[in-house]
Amino acid sequence: MTTIYHNPRCTKSRLTLALLEEKGLSPTVIEYLQTPPDAEELTRITTLLGIGPRDLIRTGEAVYKELGLGDASDTDLIKAMVENPILIERPIVLANGKARIGRPPENVIDIL
Repeated sequence: MTTIYHNPRCTKSRLTLALLEEKGLSPTVIEYLQTPPDAEELTRITTLLGIGPRDLIRTGEAVYKELGLGDASDTDLIKAMVENPILIERPIVLANGKARIGRPPENVIDIL
């Protein structure tokens, strides 16, 4: 089963979804701004990606600065992403027990 955490307004996210479909996949599409992952799922995703929460957060978003997350702990970063899903880097593809961020979209090919 393949899942994509998707933002339809994001070009990279749309391109990654199109790439999955070109590969003959019908992924489960989670529009994470409407249905954000909970803290447990975000922790699982960072583990599958092999990164920390700071590497999954979009530091250029205004809310990042508003919340003063520069020195935040991993727990606080996860909480901030759950409460403000716009902070989550996108798109994220989960497949075959692995995860990749689709930036660029071709990053996901090796887990399909």
